Amino acid sequence: MWPAYQASYPTQLTAGQDIFERLKQGDVCLHQPFESFDGVLDFLRQAVSDPQVLAIRQTIYRTGTDSEMMNLLREAVRQGKEVMVVVELKARFDEEANINWAEMLESIGAQVVYGVLGLKTHAKMLLVTRREGRSIKRYAHLSTGNYNPRTARLYTDVSYLTSNPGLTLDVEHVFYHLASQTKLPKMQSLLVAPHQLHRSFIERIGQLARAAASGRATRLVAKMNALTDGDLIRALISAGQQGVQIDLIVRGACMLPAQLSGQTDNIRIRSVIGRFLEHSRLFYFDDGQEQSLYLSSADWMNRNMFGRIELAWPVNDPVIRQRLIDECLVAYLHDSRDAWILGSDGIYEMVKPPLRGRRQSAQGALMVRYGRVPSKRA
Repeated sequence: MWPAYQASYPTQLTAGQDIFERLKQGDVCLHQPFESFDGVLDFLRQAVSDPQVLAIRQTIYRTGTDSEMMNLLREAVRQGKEVMVVVELKARFDEEANINWAEMLESIGAQVVYGVLGLKTHAKMLLVTRREGRSIKRYAHLSTGNYNPRTARLYTDVSYLTSNPGLTLDVEHVFYHLASQTKLPKMQSLLVAPHQLHRSFIERIGQLARAAASGRATRLVAKMNALTDGDLIRALISAGQQGVQIDLIVRGACMLPAQLSGQTDNIRIRSVIGRFLEHSRLFYFDDGQEQSLYLSSADWMNRNMFGRIELAWPVNDPVIRQRLIDECLVAYLHDSRDAWILGSDGIYEMVKPPLRGRRQSAQGALMVRYGRVPSKRA
């Protein structure tokens, strides 16, 4: 039995504060489930109760049958706000709940749309439009995970709150695209599948390969649930052969063979299986001169790249970027308790314990840092 764990309120927020004013100072990152989902709920609660908020738009993928977020959207409609929800009816195991929520919201006056024909809407986004004086200001929440408070206590995910004008305008364009089926305009910050997400990641891997070939020290670290897309796999293998040092943290299916002599010597793959289900997707690129980090709703699978509406967005705030690198990538690469290493024979073996000291758990360390749990579990 695991000991009880109580997540902390998000460290970049203060309970009861004006979140809109906080976001004017800079972006906010929430690392779930170590930090609680309450920060996201408070963002929506404030939007619903604020008379200056004109519109709320949200995607619905896995919300569950008993959802406070859906009840908040219902209240927003009752208060006269424009509410639009993009409902995915083919979210496995949640089809009935999503249909029920869609019918309820539509019956009270919310605009309900079902996305682009033939594409599953897997992107997780929430957009708030607010009147501020004579101008209109947008605030957005993007996430690697679902709008489900229950799974937010069980899955590791990263939530991102922002008022960045370029990023929030991109989010608005995606909502219009889903609602009207019009052509998606050129994005300023977002990478959107099936439009340019796949190509953009392949281009970034290629840039690392060229930098490595020119003699620069380069690095790629990616964390995802699955890696099965053939083009991305070939790009990774090619980059590794040029000298790019590649570390992949892949929880589930992985079709890239690691540590094959003469082929994938520079590619290391591990899977971390701990108390919480690893669900966050992060992609870090270092070409020897510049670093970039992307969060995403998408795994590196063909279905995510071409059969779904997915998002990836850059983390430009240097403090948040370093925090996510440390917590979601470096900590997991040094995990010696819950990690399994993929060998050249295609078999996973549990990581060997350190010669000195005790095994270290990335999840356990984060629980100690952010929650209230006995430190002996770390």
